Amino acid sequence: MSVRKNAAAFAALLTALAGRASVALADPVVSMPEAGKLGMQHAYSPVAVQLENFHSLLLYIIIGIVAFVSLLLLTVMVRFNRRANPVPSKTSHHTLLEVAWTVVPVLILVIVAVPSFRVLYYGDRTPNPELTVKITGHQWYWSYEYPDNNDIAFDSNIVSDSDLKPGQPRLLTVDNEMVVPVGTPVRLLLTGADVIHSWYVPSLGVQLHAVPGRINETWLQASVEGTFYGQCTLICGTNHGFMPIVVHAVSKEDYKTWAEKTKTAGIDAGREFLASLEAAQGIGKAGATKTALATDNGAAR
Repeated sequence: MSVRKNAAAFAALLTALAGRASVALADPVVSMPEAGKLGMQHAYSPVAVQLENFHSLLLYIIIGIVAFVSLLLLTVMVRFNRRANPVPSKTSHHTLLEVAWTVVPVLILVIVAVPSFRVLYYGDRTPNPELTVKITGHQWYWSYEYPDNNDIAFDSNIVSDSDLKPGQPRLLTVDNEMVVPVGTPVRLLLTGADVIHSWYVPSLGVQLHAVPGRINETWLQASVEGTFYGQCTLICGTNHGFMPIVVHAVSKEDYKTWAEKTKTAGIDAGREFLASLEAAQGIGKAGATKTALATDNGAAR
């Protein structure tokens, strides 16, 4: 009888936890660096999921190699030191051993190469893009253009410490965020206006150089609504550390409203609309971060 009661209690606990997690994950997430956290930021796009899986595969392979080499070193130190093995072997050739230490590393490289190429090609071209955004890197800010929405264009600059509002992260907040519809393949076209920059948003699995005189292409597809932070990761001058990236993923209906307001009334109207969305959801940036951390086991790292 007690076993049945314990099983029922455990099932009820799992149901409650699943319900809490589903409610929390329905809220917009905030993905950004967190002090004291380890590992990669949680993946919120198909490309980021592929990258995380590849990272896990490499980690297992590296652990196996380190363990094997450490075991060999310990074996050599214990069994073949001067005291345990005073007369060393004079063997100069061992065909099987030589074939093994040549073939095994080749097989490991093949195991690494196949998923590596798959991830590279997967993130290289957009599958049936529904939206295109052109991103231009400047010293030291980003410009965004939406050719599919009547050429909406605006600049995105860092918000200074004195202008930060409660809950806004220092050195990561911008005045105008890049806005995309959730669940939509978005083609990104990147170029540079002066020097080489690098557009990097880890939780969306995007990192690509913005090179002057050249257009590079990649894509993203946010799987949930939320705010995703990134930074330029290529040293591009004095203020390299002061050109953050913020991608705001909203529902398709809200995206259409944002695009219409921005097109007709300017970027200030679009910014006010995004602020009203956050207010209506009753959760700020800091609160959303805590929700993601609490329900996804440290997902928003």
